[in-house]
Amino acid sequence: MKRNLLRLSCLTLTLLLLTGCGSAGAAPKSLTADLNTHTPDLRPITEAQAGALAAFALDLLRENWTGENVLLSPLSVLSALGMTANGAGGETLAQMESVLGLPAEELNAALAAWAAGLPQEKDCRVDLANSLWLRDDGSFTADPDFLQTVTDWYGAGVFPSKFDSEAVKDINGWVSGSTHGMIPEIIREIPDEAVLYLINALALEAEWERIYKDTQVHENRIFTTEDGREQSVTLMYSDEGFYLEDARAQGFLKPYKGGRWAFAALLPEEGMKLEDYAAALTGKRLYEILSGVQETLVETAIPKFQCEFAAELSDSLKSLGMTDAFDWATADFAAMGSSPNGPLYISRVLHKTYISVDEKGTKAGAATAVEMPAGGAGPDLRTPPRVYLDRPFLYILVDLETSLPVFIGAVTTME
Repeated sequence: MKRNLLRLSCLTLTLLLLTGCGSAGAAPKSLTADLNTHTPDLRPITEAQAGALAAFALDLLRENWTGENVLLSPLSVLSALGMTANGAGGETLAQMESVLGLPAEELNAALAAWAAGLPQEKDCRVDLANSLWLRDDGSFTADPDFLQTVTDWYGAGVFPSKFDSEAVKDINGWVSGSTHGMIPEIIREIPDEAVLYLINALALEAEWERIYKDTQVHENRIFTTEDGREQSVTLMYSDEGFYLEDARAQGFLKPYKGGRWAFAALLPEEGMKLEDYAAALTGKRLYEILSGVQETLVETAIPKFQCEFAAELSDSLKSLGMTDAFDWATADFAAMGSSPNGPLYISRVLHKTYISVDEKGTKAGAATAVEMPAGGAGPDLRTPPRVYLDRPFLYILVDLETSLPVFIGAVTTME
């Protein structure tokens, strides 16, 4: 019997940069023990909050989809930008809150509540970690209230560093450990202007609730692209008990051990382009689909596939309305700290992901970097519905307790 294992890792790196030169020095030590961490009062995520976060996931997907395979981790991006938003003020903060979907304080609480309930069992484990890395040569002084906030709500470790070659090893070592070795490196060097990194890492390892048998895995099946090309693919077949339905799409859930997490897939009706379906899908509707699952038999097939994706998200975020944060003349991150070199602003938001799905399980990873310089109708239940993912489809790694899309992607080709 084969053991199917879902292995997901997500890393979000927020990089704040200042003009000026840095200096070399020793490896950092954590300052977390010097902060008086307070345990926040946590409340379950509401339907409205889940819908808002789902809307951000879809916005991010639509802005970065060019018709090819795509994979994003909105929850990791939200965690890094959520930490960053706690250092923003004025119109900069207002725009960030509008794009992220929730006020900063409400986003803090929602993400903290979600993180507090993550499963830690051997066969279904989700690990979330946040950290801040501060240049300690005098070019940046972090605001104590900002550090307290991200420590309280995000459990972030705080590390002063000389930002030399050893710091690169320290940061990459933290990243590798926090993602179970799935992302061994996130940076190769630290720019002289860098004064602060805010990093979120998310790793998930889970077994299928009902594993595939050898007889359920079939090679040389056909995947048909939207332009009619036929591509050879290996399909994994199973009967599942959770059916998803939308007006112009159908899908299913394939749960992992414990039943809280699942692979969700949505397949548009014949003749409808996947991009058109995603364009019409709202966050509220996605939440309704994921939370309104029908417990009925459904015949399914998941293809064996891999996807690597990389994007610079600055233009996407600007297009969504987050403009001031990228302009040194308008950005307001004074609440984050101060620098003799000038005010902070975002220069780049980098995001990289990887996923591999096969008969033994799934491996996935993501990385996001934000740079901030200074200056300048129902189915016929008599016949089980059939959802074979042998043409372009949307997929989501979802936390069923909150219906939050932790990873969201689209497959349009097997090549």
